[in-house]
Parts: sequence; structure tokens; C-alpha cells
Amino acid sequence: MIKGFLTRPRIHAIDRSMQKMQVLFPDPLMGKLRAIASEEDRPVSELIRRAVEKFLEMKPEKMRPVRELPTFRGGKILVSAENLKDVLYDDESL
Repeated sequence: MIKGFLTRPRIHAIDRSMQKMQVLFPDPLMGKLRAIASEEDRPVSELIRRAVEKFLEMKPEKMRPVRELPTFRGGKILVSAENLKDVLYDDESL
């Protein structure tokens, strides 16, 4: 039986902003994690979250390259804006 398991109340709540996942650890590593968790009176999951946070703080955040919007040359203006409506309705080919 886990030391202190029945002596103190435990409240487990899942924050809705967290996602659950399964991670597999080798037995020796899991044993070390459990020992540290027991010493610090914390859940193993908290140790793992803190370790991942520290790891991500060390990694530089990559900036996405800014891409320019595509442009094109549509040719010269054939009809002025003032005459556009008249030309549109007068064109028999439409």
C-alpha cells in the first residue's frame, strides 16, 4: 500500500483546459518519478507537467516566416468607374 494513501484526503479535479494522454515510461524511470513524487508529496502527473513546461521554456519559439500576399497585374483600365454601369448594361454580348 502507498505510504500516506489513507491518511490524507485527495481531491482529483480535471481542468477542462487540460487534455488527457497516455505516456509510457521504462520501469526504472517510473520508479524514480514515483520516489520523487512521494518525497515532494505531489502526483507524478504534476512532476511530468512541470518538467515539460521547463523543457518548452528552454526551446526558442520559432517565428513563422511572413509571406507576402500574391499580386497580379490585371492590365490597363478599359472603362472608368463612372461609365462601368452603362457599359455593362449596354453590352449585347452578355
